[in-house]
Amino acid sequence: MYDKFTEFIKDKQHICVVQAENPDGDSLGSALALEEALADKEVSLYCPVDIPKYMRYFEGWGRVDIEFAYKADAIIIVDTASTTLLSKLLNDGAIRNCLYSTPVLVIDHHETEADLEFPYESIIEPTSSCCALLYKIFKDQNIAVNAQCAEDIIYGILSDTLGLTSPSTSSDDYRAVAELLDDGANIAEMEERRREFSKKSPRILDYKADLIKRVEYHLDGKLATVLIPFDDIQEYSDEYNPNVLILEELRLVEGVEIAVAIKTYPDGKLTGKIRSAQPVADQVAGFFGGGGHPYAAGFRVYDDYENVLPDLIEATMKALDIH
Repeated sequence: MYDKFTEFIKDKQHICVVQAENPDGDSLGSALALEEALADKEVSLYCPVDIPKYMRYFEGWGRVDIEFAYKADAIIIVDTASTTLLSKLLNDGAIRNCLYSTPVLVIDHHETEADLEFPYESIIEPTSSCCALLYKIFKDQNIAVNAQCAEDIIYGILSDTLGLTSPSTSSDDYRAVAELLDDGANIAEMEERRREFSKKSPRILDYKADLIKRVEYHLDGKLATVLIPFDDIQEYSDEYNPNVLILEELRLVEGVEIAVAIKTYPDGKLTGKIRSAQPVADQVAGFFGGGGHPYAAGFRVYDDYENVLPDLIEATMKALDIH
C-alpha cells in the first residue's frame, strides 16, 4: 500500500528530513522517528527555526539543525504540504534550488489540499497525526521500529490528539500506541520527562494571567480571541509558546465555540492559530487561505490586525451558521 515510500528511499544515501517553520510535537516526532527508521542511511534533520525549549523532552531534539543539508540526495518533508508553512525555505534561494533539483517526498496528514510549487511525490492521508501515518507506513513496509522510534511516534500521536482525547482520535491510534509499547517505549518515563519540561516558571505563569486578561469575546461569546504582539513572541516564545499557554484555556470557557490566538510580526505578517469545539476550524482558516483540521487549523496573512479581526468574526459567523 505504501510502496511509494520504499521506492523513494531505495537508492538514496543521504536524506534531509524537513519540518515547517512552526515545529510541534507531531512534526518533531515524525522527523526523529524517520531518523531511527532510516538508520542504514545518513539522515539530516532540518528546521528553519530552533526547537523551542518546551519541546525538548524529545530525546534527540538537539540533532535538529537550522543549517540545511545541501549535499542530501533526497528530501522528506513531514507534517505539511503547505507553501505558506514552508515560506522560509522557498525564500532562501539555495534551499529553493534544492527543492526544485532534488527528489522530494511529502508525508502529511492534513486534509487541506497541497499547494506546493516544486516537484514532489507525496503520501498524504487524513489521520490523527503525521506520526500515526508514519507508523502505518513502517508496518506496511516491514520497517523495524526500535524503542526510541516507538517513543518518538507515541509522543507525536499524543501531541496531535491531546493525549488521545481529540475528535480526530481513532481506535487505530490506541492500537498503535499499544503496539509501540510492545516495541519498547516506556510511557511512564516519557510522561515524567514531558511533565518536567512542561513546568512553567513564575514569570510564565504571570504572563499567562496577562494573556487571560487580554481575551476578547465576539458573536455573543462564541468566538474568543487574544492578540499576541511580536514583543511577547520575542520575550516568551523560546521558553513557552503563548499559543499553547492560552488556547486550551479559551476552549474551556462556557459558550466559546472557536478560540483564536493571533500573533503579529514586524514584517506585517499575522498568524492565527484556531481551536474549535465544532468541526469548522479549517473552514475559518480557509477564509484566509489557511487550512488544517476541522477542530484545529491556522492561517497566515499580511495585513493589519484591525482589518483581520472583522473578517475573522465574519468567517466564524458564516462557518457556525453553515454547521
